[in-house]
Amino acid sequence: MVKKFQIVLLNGRIIDPESESDYVGNLGIDNGRIQYLGKESIKGDKEINISGLVIAPGFIDLHSHGQDRENYFLQASDGVTSALELELGTDDVNSWYEARSKMSPINYGVSIGHIPVRMVAMQDDAYVNIKGQEFKGDTVILPVGNAAYKEASPNDISLIKSMIANGLDQGAVCVGLGIAYTPGASWWEIIEVFRVAASFNAVCHVHMRGWGASPGNDAIQGLSELIAASSITGASLHLVHINSSGNVMVPKLLSMIKDASSKGLDITTECYPYAAGMTGIEAPLFDEGWQEKTGMDYKNLEWPETGERLNKEAFQKYRSKGGMVILHSMSQDVVDMAVESDITMIATDGYIKNGKGHPRTTGSYSMILGKYVREMKTLSLIEAIRKMSFMPAKRLEKLVPGMKNKGRIKIGADADLVIFNPDTIIDRSSYKHPSKKSEGIIHLIVNGKFVIENKKIDYSVNFGQAIRS
Repeated sequence: MVKKFQIVLLNGRIIDPESESDYVGNLGIDNGRIQYLGKESIKGDKEINISGLVIAPGFIDLHSHGQDRENYFLQASDGVTSALELELGTDDVNSWYEARSKMSPINYGVSIGHIPVRMVAMQDDAYVNIKGQEFKGDTVILPVGNAAYKEASPNDISLIKSMIANGLDQGAVCVGLGIAYTPGASWWEIIEVFRVAASFNAVCHVHMRGWGASPGNDAIQGLSELIAASSITGASLHLVHINSSGNVMVPKLLSMIKDASSKGLDITTECYPYAAGMTGIEAPLFDEGWQEKTGMDYKNLEWPETGERLNKEAFQKYRSKGGMVILHSMSQDVVDMAVESDITMIATDGYIKNGKGHPRTTGSYSMILGKYVREMKTLSLIEAIRKMSFMPAKRLEKLVPGMKNKGRIKIGADADLVIFNPDTIIDRSSYKHPSKKSEGIIHLIVNGKFVIENKKIDYSVNFGQAIRS
């Protein structure tokens, strides 16, 4: 008797990065799970012949700042089935998840964030200016006052620790820290936050202090602080965007992570495949002396809303009002080295608002498959898929057991799948047109339902589910 399923994908090239299997076969889906894999004849309520196409686990973005429908659909068009805000995070985990219940086309998750917690605990000017509303994560809000520059008192640290523990109790995926944005936070404060994470078996996802080879504040010092905190407390560490934070120091940072891992520390990292970063122009990075520290000048800064490269007058104007600015700061060699390393995952650090922002939001994963796999041949297809699905899922498993069912293609796994044409997939977004969708994504299935079918996005769907500890 021929087996029948709700959805059947026929004659696809099935790639599972966990088992390293790569074969042509059929896949059956029932009730949001993969229920058949093999070469037998199977039937479905919906049957699609995908001969010549690849079936891969949906991509998992551990660093996605754009947590609204605009960004979710843009990321879906690039093969993403789960997008998580794990660097900045939120101070109110329950409210954050409630705000996204039954409104997202892809899966979503958040960290309890040291930055927003510190802003609340220390009554930062940016927090006061939004009248004390809880952060819901719809926009990127960075500290500009006490939370950025003031050293926390013992009472402040106690409150910060209590709020972080409460967030983990509420189901946060991890602890997020952006200590490049909080120069007033002492090394002791960071160690204390790591202690809380360790007590919950939570990973610390961290934007480190330091910038490339910046005099007196370089990336080696920044990573050393984090490795020390991990070693002292036993907390796991995930270093975000090693390419933009490390810049010319990337080779040394990669060697430090490998050496620390070989000694038993649990440390991972990520990168995105672009030679420009993006951050808030109001951030401490742009305090007096920023040119000397970063090696950049006004001409390296691009205002995404207008596309203009800045001069001194424009810089001062935009810094006074705040907002995201693109930093053309990296060499392509540094980016390529980070992408091609066997220890890096791929994450976007993406954020677009009203169509303006950074092209990494919409193009990162298709760029990996089109440029690094097909054109440059510096990554194999299975290596690339592993970096974009299995490795991120593994990173979250310690605190979120449900991630054992994502990032894989196996019986019982969640049916979060991307089906793409390996011969045509490529990014099409640019700094001028950051919302331009990638080519080559044919179907996207989230929790067993189509978000994209035959290249057409269904903008009415809300199949995404909370990723939560």
